[in-house]
Amino acid sequence: MAAIKRALISVSDKQGVLELALVLSKLQVEILSTGGTAKLLRDNNFAVIEVSDYTGFTEMLDGRVKTLHPKVHGGILGRRDLPEHVSAMQAANIPNIDMVVVNLYPFEATVAKPDCALEDAIENIDIGGPAMVRSAAKNWKDVSVLTDFSQYADVIAELENNSGSISAETNFKLSIAAFNRISNYDGAISDYLSSFQADGTRSAFSAQTNGRFIKLQDLRYGENPHQQAAFYRDLYPAPGSLVTAQQLQGKELSYNNIADADAAWETVKSFSNDTACVIVKHANPCGVAVGESALEAYSKAFQTDPTSAFGGIIAFNSLVDASTAEAVSKQFVEVLIAPEFTDEALAIFSAKANVRVLKIALPEGGALNSKTTAWEQGRNSHDIKRVGSGILIQTADNHEISQADLKIVSKKQPTPQQLADMLFAWNVAKYVKSNAIVFCGNGMTLGVGAGQMSRVDSTKIAAIKAQNAGLTLKDSVVASDAFFPFRDGIDVLAEAGASCVIQPGGSMRDDEVIAAADAHGLVMVMTGIRHFRH
Repeated sequence: MAAIKRALISVSDKQGVLELALVLSKLQVEILSTGGTAKLLRDNNFAVIEVSDYTGFTEMLDGRVKTLHPKVHGGILGRRDLPEHVSAMQAANIPNIDMVVVNLYPFEATVAKPDCALEDAIENIDIGGPAMVRSAAKNWKDVSVLTDFSQYADVIAELENNSGSISAETNFKLSIAAFNRISNYDGAISDYLSSFQADGTRSAFSAQTNGRFIKLQDLRYGENPHQQAAFYRDLYPAPGSLVTAQQLQGKELSYNNIADADAAWETVKSFSNDTACVIVKHANPCGVAVGESALEAYSKAFQTDPTSAFGGIIAFNSLVDASTAEAVSKQFVEVLIAPEFTDEALAIFSAKANVRVLKIALPEGGALNSKTTAWEQGRNSHDIKRVGSGILIQTADNHEISQADLKIVSKKQPTPQQLADMLFAWNVAKYVKSNAIVFCGNGMTLGVGAGQMSRVDSTKIAAIKAQNAGLTLKDSVVASDAFFPFRDGIDVLAEAGASCVIQPGGSMRDDEVIAAADAHGLVMVMTGIRHFRH
């Protein structure tokens, strides 16, 4: 490990740069710098050589050309172990540059602004920075490259503990991080520019999309033991999303655990104004309820389908206390999720060491509205599905309705309680696989029919589920994620005891379906919105 003798520092984000410069100065490292970074260092009494003085070439074109010079890139790229490189650099009077500290113009932050103009985006495309980073990362055996403030502390510690040297192992890790940063940066630029159409307007879908994900962990296997798998997160994960979870106890999460946990957490988050509990089995909610407490919500959710709840995923959107923990611990549960647990609750769960307990902070800000983005609410802005040699991308189903959006199409009018129950049922149906039928009442699911090829079969299954759980469907409400194509589904749910139906409408047989509701004395409400979930 050769000691660092010369470092080039040129950063847009200046967080922590003074602390790094202090250590370098103490180690008598010569510091080269540019523009605002050089001024900051000089103002804090650090000895700095301007790159333009170092190269003898004054920066030009409003700073677009300042580090693109052989004396900079030669000093970075020259290999110390090749005599021909050493002699060529000596002949050209090019000294070695042993460390490059560069972070890039804030392109991603710039284009994230709603009012960002194309001209502003273009001006925030860094050229010299990525070029230096790539040069340093390529020559990692001789050059340390730092691209983010989060790296400074470890590098400072290594410099202080190793007489101003950085190990080859650390340099290689820094090199990988540098190439990843450049890849992400270029991907962001490509995504943004590819969204522009010939007329200058922007499309919601870029002509080229560049997925950028960071691996969180390798998994034991995928959906089945013969499949390999890993868990990745978005480059910039939304607050309150599953990837931000802190595992407090339990076995390693499996592929299926993660998929089901996401389904449970996304569902329970949607009840932002109520204390809710969601139990998920095989990606479908098998029990959902709201209550005055977490314990009440859980007790009601569990009643819906105790059989399916066995080995399920349970999610709460509120504090889990000891009484709730005592109740939950009586059943077999794979994963338990909540924003917070009391110490007493965690002590109770610790007796079941295999139970995976996840803590996830809820996103702030309440329900999604026109002033908050989906990302700020911990929601995906887009959904992606893999198909053979391609992907399907769509905007996420973040649509929410209120009572004002409902259209009452039946002769019979709903009561305030029925309206509340229908909105609850509608919210649950949104997270159930199509064809989805959900019977509800008094803030809880009573029967759930999911994933059937026929809507009438989903209706029959939901009624059978309620019967098996010993729950009455008398005066219940029913939500259907899509319209009823025929009246047969209405006949089945009416026979089961339902009093209200909420559905999108839009079938060519809507009149026939509404007439069936009137014939059975049902309330029928239409939303005009479909919630297919395949």
